[in-house]
Amino acid sequence: MSRLGKKPIKLPQKVKIVLSPDRNVIVEGPKGTLQWILPSTIQARLETDELIVERVDDSRRSRAMHGLARALLSNMVTGVSDGFKREMEIHGVGFKAALQGKILNLNLGFSHPILFEIPEGVKITVTDATKLTIEGIDNHRVGQCAADIQRYYPPEPYKGKGIRFKNQQIRRKEGKTVQ
Repeated sequence: MSRLGKKPIKLPQKVKIVLSPDRNVIVEGPKGTLQWILPSTIQARLETDELIVERVDDSRRSRAMHGLARALLSNMVTGVSDGFKREMEIHGVGFKAALQGKILNLNLGFSHPILFEIPEGVKITVTDATKLTIEGIDNHRVGQCAADIQRYYPPEPYKGKGIRFKNQQIRRKEGKTVQ
């Protein structure tokens, strides 16, 4: 039995969950609403202030989906109550970011600026032109947005330039030496 899947999900006072017979789960909270369809091998039931995730049988697929379904439902509850946030930093001389409506303009040393369209449900704020904060209620969207931005210029090991997550350690390499 999945150790993670067995743990019940504690529901905050301000979060409401609707379980429909067609396996659709709707989670509503102060920050918004999320919905997800449960896999066919997973069941969820609501008790007083807890959501319990159970599997139908002991097949390999249902065992694999048990912990995943519980983690995704837990992330939905956390997202609608508190939200998710990723902080990023841009390192490099002349590297900067600016918001232009729903477009993030990145100047990363290329001959042209990179225009990143901000996805729906994600909010980006720029401070000091080199610090980005990505916020939203869907953990997957926030993380994917941060990964897409980092993909334009990942941190490189020789000078440390690039876009990195806050407090991310970059293992530096020594450059070539003259003999």
